[in-house]
Amino acid sequence: MGPRPVIEGPAMSVAFDASYFRRFYESRRSRVYGGEQIGELARGVTGFVHWFGGEIEGVLDVGAGTGLWGEWFRAHMPHVKVRSLDVSEYACAKYGHERRDITAWRARARYDLVICQGVLPYLADRPCAQAIANMAGMCRGFLYLEAITSRDLSDVCDRGRTDTRVFARPASFYRRLLAPHFEPLGCGLHHVRGGDKLFYDLERA
Repeated sequence: MGPRPVIEGPAMSVAFDASYFRRFYESRRSRVYGGEQIGELARGVTGFVHWFGGEIEGVLDVGAGTGLWGEWFRAHMPHVKVRSLDVSEYACAKYGHERRDITAWRARARYDLVICQGVLPYLADRPCAQAIANMAGMCRGFLYLEAITSRDLSDVCDRGRTDTRVFARPASFYRRLLAPHFEPLGCGLHHVRGGDKLFYDLERA
């Protein structure tokens, strides 16, 4: 297995426009992930949520891009209500998301699973902290988070498929911001602090 690609857009100085989505999402030759890869990930994430005793009725997909998570839920868990957001005008128009800025927006609703894949590395430090706090305020169960770090950029990512115009920060930066809100379970999965689930010691990261 080769270097792992990364998803999502520019460090706020580059638009999330049609050319960006064509390169990193829509072209089979250069895209980061396709439906098959997200399907495998979705099966794993939802499987662990169920293993830990969680029920999934409502999902919030932050930075939904081409809507692959929503497609998977509609095909495999059609009873689940998925609310998808993106800051990109292009993505919202083409893929039917709500146009929202997670750094400044928080709904009253709460969700069993919040998905945030590839968004946080494009946010400066303070907006990143605000985004995490807003997601925590809308989460009553689990968070799946993907955020590449400086180590990932140097040692893990396939730079030919990765938009490297991000804030290259250590994992400790994200862990520090997540810690007041979420308990880490490993493999990108977190559980909201104060929730009703109990975990064995070795299930926790």
